[in-house]
Amino acid sequence: MSPGKQASESNASPPMAAGARLEKMRRRVRLSRLALFTAIAAGPVALGVAVMSGPTTVAAAPSDKPTAVRSAAAAADPAGYAQVFVDAWLRSSADEANSAQARLAQSLAPDVDLPDPVASARPKPAAVTAVRSAQRGDGEWAVTVAAQYGDGRLRYFVVPVTADASGASFTVTGAPGAVAGPARAAVGKSPYGVSAPSDGDLSLAVGEFFGAYLTGAGEVDRYVAPGVKLSPVYPAPYTAVAVQRVSAVEEAAAATKVPSDGTAVHVLVQVEARDSSGRWPLRYELTLKARSGRWEVAALESGTAQDGGAR
Repeated sequence: MSPGKQASESNASPPMAAGARLEKMRRRVRLSRLALFTAIAAGPVALGVAVMSGPTTVAAAPSDKPTAVRSAAAAADPAGYAQVFVDAWLRSSADEANSAQARLAQSLAPDVDLPDPVASARPKPAAVTAVRSAQRGDGEWAVTVAAQYGDGRLRYFVVPVTADASGASFTVTGAPGAVAGPARAAVGKSPYGVSAPSDGDLSLAVGEFFGAYLTGAGEVDRYVAPGVKLSPVYPAPYTAVAVQRVSAVEEAAAATKVPSDGTAVHVLVQVEARDSSGRWPLRYELTLKARSGRWEVAALESGTAQDGGAR
């Protein structure tokens, strides 16, 4: 073989390798889509498992370096899978191994025995929620699940779960273990150390805003800063709202009158809302700014960047 031909083949090799890697990426994407569509056709439980397993993430590297493929499943959290299993396991019985709940529990954990409660005393959980996930090793997880019963009892179980290398599949590998609930975390000092006067302009502005936001009494746009959009809760859930307390970070909130334009304060508002079924204590964090002698809402801290955004 001539040197020129050898050089030509050597130069052609990298594009071929890159094309092979690209084809592998496309194949993974097609398989992920196929799995999702199959889960939708199979029903809600299968769809839930597909969503909880998470898609595979492919990171494309520059063409002159090896392609880096990172599976999101390597860190996929099987909390939802464990939650579904514990709910089915607590509702099943070894005496009724062919029931829907028993079959579901066995499909999620083939090697785990079903419970055998007394027939006359089979309390069913009102709600089951995963509260903590801890990764023990490569593909090995311990998920803590809380089961709440109608009589107010709350029990916690830890469930061992294994994820496969791709993270597309999970299996419960052992029976749940009853454990103590998580301890309460220490709470730091609140930054809202300044009290706003209940009869001051700030508290009055906050009250008018929540009257529109929660009861539909007036237009919300009247109480927000220019350029800020805050959609009211719809349909209005309450018939009356009263501001109980307004605390702020900045000293400017302690003034009874509105300060100079552009002054901003961050406040914590305790609200009492009422409807036909009773009284509801609510809590909100707001950012307000002074403009033209009035306070206007600049942001509502909701945890999501929507309608004015979380600050």
